Amino acid sequence: MRALSRVLLALPRVVDADMVREAGLPLYEYTPLMHLSEAPGKLMRMSELAAACHLSLSGMTRVVIRLEKRGWVQRAKCTQDGRGWNAVLTEVGLARLEQAWPTHLSSVRRHLVDHFSGQDLTQLTATLRHVATAGQANHS
Repeated sequence: MRALSRVLLALPRVVDADMVREAGLPLYEYTPLMHLSEAPGKLMRMSELAAACHLSLSGMTRVVIRLEKRGWVQRAKCTQDGRGWNAVLTEVGLARLEQAWPTHLSSVRRHLVDHFSGQDLTQLTATLRHVATAGQANHS
């Protein structure tokens, strides 16, 4: 289990280093852009985005303000209740994400996927998805 602990600590660090060096975009900025790009309407409540990125709401707010200053994200009042805020991915933000995506993919392949040569990657993906969703269910 120590090996898993080391992977859980090391993988985000090495991917982040690649992202900063090759794409000029740290992982903590890439990740919310990715989640927004996959969300219906390219928007998420700030609290949902924070949970998806494993950040506190205040931490997510700081990241979104930073992204908003670059024109990559906009904040808009929630139409459902008027109390909360949504983060909305802009076209400029989507373009920035698309520019950085190949670096992220290459980094994850190099630091993780390539080490599973000869393994059933479909089964591995299904297992990782199961682990991730079980962890989310336990924290709901």
